[in-house]
Amino acid sequence: MNILRIDSSANLTSSVTRRLTDQIVAKLGTSNIVIRDLAKSGLPQIDNAWTAAGITPKTERTADQHAALAQSDALIAEIRTADTLVIGIPIYNFSVAASLKAWIDLICRAGETFQYTATGPVGLLKGKRAILVLASGGTQIGSEMDYASGYMRQIMNFIGIEEVEIVAADALMMDADAAQDRAATAIDKLAA
Repeated sequence: MNILRIDSSANLTSSVTRRLTDQIVAKLGTSNIVIRDLAKSGLPQIDNAWTAAGITPKTERTADQHAALAQSDALIAEIRTADTLVIGIPIYNFSVAASLKAWIDLICRAGETFQYTATGPVGLLKGKRAILVLASGGTQIGSEMDYASGYMRQIMNFIGIEEVEIVAADALMMDADAAQDRAATAIDKLAA
């Protein structure tokens, strides 16, 4: 199994999502894992050069346009190679971290991860699984304040990943033990 692990927590020492993704990856097996730590490596924001390159047909792109899309191409290649994505998602201000949003912007590309059809967009990365690992201090997953879990499920579906599972340690500041017990139970139920 090829696993792509995405970490986005800015907390490098005591992150709940990092600890939970460790547990999930250990359960799934680590025979072939790629780790993309967005907090450590950082990613550029998309800009005019990137968008212009993205709408230019591949055969007509200049060297500068290919360079503008190089990071995006590498991130998409990581997803294509993966069977399972394990994505650590701390909830910051009711949504995803800016580093994760930058990753999303770079991997959602027409003609690469989705295509437009007469009936709407269709994801191109079929047959993959995503495990979304969410943690929050006060936001309950699925509540009207949670703009992260539904958004991430939509992004995965948009690029063709329909098997999406959620492991949540939510509302940690209200009852950390209960939140972590719920997450442990969800991890136990994951198929390896």
